[in-house]
Amino acid sequence: MNSPYYTTVAMDLGVCQLRNFSISFLSSLLNTDSSPVRLDNSSSGASVVAIDNKIEQAMDLVKSHLMYAVREEVEVLKEQIKELIERNSQLEQENSLLKTLASPEQMAQFQAQTQTGSPPTSTKPPAQAPTLPPTQPSHNSGPSA
Repeated sequence: MNSPYYTTVAMDLGVCQLRNFSISFLSSLLNTDSSPVRLDNSSSGASVVAIDNKIEQAMDLVKSHLMYAVREEVEVLKEQIKELIERNSQLEQENSLLKTLASPEQMAQFQAQTQTGSPPTSTKPPAQAPTLPPTQPSHNSGPSA
């Protein structure tokens, strides 16, 4: 019962059934109508080629959908990169400005903190009195009589 002929026919039938399942499954996923594949022992090479062509078409469709999704994702990531570069530039400008406005004592304290890895202290620098514009001297230098 396990003759080579029987095994070959069973394998051919199994391959045809697998192809039929693949076509049906892909057709249902892609919502396309396909002519049903008939399984019989007289299936010709033309039907196998037709099945292979349909599988290839389905694979091409899946590939094009994946490529479209990847292109969309690349565009989103490019936009995020652009926004991050702009944000980084703004932060670098702000950092540069803060460095120029900081006193030497504040810079030394900051460098010491970054070298030791300690968190910044919450002590506030002494408040400076607001500077007033210079006033012009008055002409009344003495008590008025």
